[in-house]
Amino acid sequence: MHVKDIMKEEIVHVDKDQNIQDALKLMKKHKISRLPVVNINSEHVRELVGMVTEKDIALRLGSSKYGNLPPSHFHVSTVMEQDPMVVEKNQSIGVAAKVMIDNKIDGMPVMNNYELVGMLTKTNFLEICQGKPFNTMKILERMKTDLITVSPSDRVVHARRCMIDKGVGRLLVMDGDVLEGILTAKDVAMAMMSFRKIVPDKYKNSRIRNLIVEDVMTQNVKTIDTNETLEDASRMMLENRFSGIPVDSDGVLKGIITKTDLLDYVVELEEVC
Repeated sequence: MHVKDIMKEEIVHVDKDQNIQDALKLMKKHKISRLPVVNINSEHVRELVGMVTEKDIALRLGSSKYGNLPPSHFHVSTVMEQDPMVVEKNQSIGVAAKVMIDNKIDGMPVMNNYELVGMLTKTNFLEICQGKPFNTMKILERMKTDLITVSPSDRVVHARRCMIDKGVGRLLVMDGDVLEGILTAKDVAMAMMSFRKIVPDKYKNSRIRNLIVEDVMTQNVKTIDTNETLEDASRMMLENRFSGIPVDSDGVLKGIITKTDLLDYVVELEEVC
């Protein structure tokens, strides 16, 4: 199977000179978390110049360097990753998946002879995680048990730093042994955006530093049982647009299963084939 068989051909993109508010609005409208960044040249051709994600925006808005600037002053070109990794449409899905895992990226623009023709994301791989062997492999066998957590009373700036240091896009929020919520890079980005819009400049830094996880996190988090299968997990992720699901057994948190874990399994299967 090749990238062209599973990629999304509809390309939602943003111009490098638009501001990050425009980028976030596009992400929200189309329910996506990353956008190719283009530059329209003199011949009115879209040139791929970067990629921007919710996580990029969250990390930049939370930095002290840009602490007092309003969102309208941030152009996409300030936040984007330049020279993003790309994949050719005729590349095998196994190779593409390994590139994404090795480089810790969730999506890549798809090219055909230097032309942007689609997007490949981890979500595209979920759609092929059906049937054997996905419906026989238990989540218990593939989930991560080394959990990165924060507490509801931790500051959001601390949680943001955890995301940076650990290279993750979500954190489980625990009060002792009880799962209280989940905090994602998107949650952080939207919180930072809201504060910068409504809080006067002279109060921005202190107010943002006092924002706590409980104010921003998603509550009433759905979980999945250790004895469910990878197919069950992929279906739940697709239906709810989740990137990761906490895993429990008899109400006790045991781990987390993510799109990356499913992608790892796809790579293993492709290597065997």
